[in-house]
Amino acid sequence: MTEKTETKPPVSMAIITKGDRVLMVRRRQQEGKLLWAFPGGGIEVGETPEQAAVREVAEEVALEAKAIRVLGARVHPQTGADMTYVACEPVTGEARVEDEEELAEVAWITLEEIPVYVPWGLFGPVQDYLESALVVGR
Repeated sequence: MTEKTETKPPVSMAIITKGDRVLMVRRRQQEGKLLWAFPGGGIEVGETPEQAAVREVAEEVALEAKAIRVLGARVHPQTGADMTYVACEPVTGEARVEDEEELAEVAWITLEEIPVYVPWGLFGPVQDYLESALVVGR
C-alpha cells in the first residue's frame, strides 16, 4: 500500500473570548479525532492569518470579530495542517451556526470545560492565553 501525501492549506483559528468563556464550534465532519474546534478555516491567497480568522468567524458563526494578535503557529498533531491561532474579540452579533454544511453547533465554554471538548489539551500558547484572558468568577 502506498501512502498518498497531500498538501493541506494553511489554516487560521480564531480564539474568541467573552467574559469567562471561549467560543467553540462542533463540525459536522470529524477531522481525525477533532470534532470540537475553534472557528476557523483555510487562509486564502493574499490573506494574513488575522484576516482569515475574522473572515472565517463571519462565514461560520455570523459574528463580527476583531483580531487582537497572533498567539502562535504549529503543525496540528491530529490533522497535520499548518495552523495559526489568532486571539480575537467579538464586535457585533450573536454567535450561531451560519454555515450549516460545515457546523452542527456552537458553544461558549469555560476554561474548566475545555478538557470535555478537547480531551488531549490545547496548544500551549492558546492555553496560556485563555488562562490569562478569561475573566473567572465574575
